[in-house]
Amino acid sequence: MRKLLVSTVIASLAHTAQADPISLRVLGQPVGSGLIQQQKEQPFFEKFGEMAGTDVSVEYLPVDVAGIPDTDGMRVLRSGLFDIVSVRGPQVSRDEPTMLGLDLVGLNPDYASGKAHTEAFLPIVDAAVQKRFNAKLLGVWPAGPQVLFCKPEIGGLKDLKGLKVRVGDQSAAAFVAQFGATGVPLPFGEVQQSLARGVVDCAITGPASANSAGWPEVTTTVLPIALQLAVNGYTMNLDSWNKLDSEQQAKVEAAIGTLVDDIWAYSEELYGDAMNCNTGQEPCVHGKPHNLKSVAVSEADLKAVSGALVSSSLPTWIKQCNAVNPSCEADWMATVGAQLGL
Repeated sequence: MRKLLVSTVIASLAHTAQADPISLRVLGQPVGSGLIQQQKEQPFFEKFGEMAGTDVSVEYLPVDVAGIPDTDGMRVLRSGLFDIVSVRGPQVSRDEPTMLGLDLVGLNPDYASGKAHTEAFLPIVDAAVQKRFNAKLLGVWPAGPQVLFCKPEIGGLKDLKGLKVRVGDQSAAAFVAQFGATGVPLPFGEVQQSLARGVVDCAITGPASANSAGWPEVTTTVLPIALQLAVNGYTMNLDSWNKLDSEQQAKVEAAIGTLVDDIWAYSEELYGDAMNCNTGQEPCVHGKPHNLKSVAVSEADLKAVSGALVSSSLPTWIKQCNAVNPSCEADWMATVGAQLGL
């Protein structure tokens, strides 16, 4: 009788353990950042159990809806308040500078180079995030080429002198400073109003995000020169990760990998369409039509961006990153630097 009772209890506990779904809280990209969040990220996490092929329930909350500054992504993750955070790479690089090594100004002029460089440096960033923030980096993806939107009309980078430019990270701030501009860090959700009120004169983001956030309504000019790709990522608190068994971990990692690959392709698709929409050209499929003036990019400006990696963004970043992670420079040179022949 006693054996039967023990067997019954064990079976009951096993059934309960199997029946209880994994519950995860996910902090997402801002709703205002645009279609990647709206069409890819949020639908994915709302069907996460189905996508991962495991019993998972998810509470998904965009960072702007949560009222959390996008600069606090890594700290929120470490706190355990959320299990998964869709971090905005440029913004959180102030807390984890290794992240910026994925996307320095002048490093990623196109999607193909961005893919190669991020894959090379990803294990280094993951190790740093695990050590300093008790989190695992599951994958990274680009918001898209980061271009310049200005309220006053400009003809090129030389016209930034004396202007205040919203930047996402220190690499971009160092770059615009070369032209006599002042880099101003602002959360994405505050930029449109800051442009309207003259708090900043110009701002850097991708064309699709700018369209979704209404930047063309308060600016006159776009300079379509790719400074960065705005590499973002999916990170998971290690305590939450370690609660999963090995099979669940593999399924979660595979599902996130599928989402990341999907976003890489979608981001590239959105870029050309959003440039058309912002400047009143056709076809304009995904965004609202506007009539910004698109400035022709000069050879001098192209050289300034391509040369910025060695002249300013890399040296500035190395100082900052080595102060936190002494092997930062050596790790970058052995991976991304080796690809570039530096």
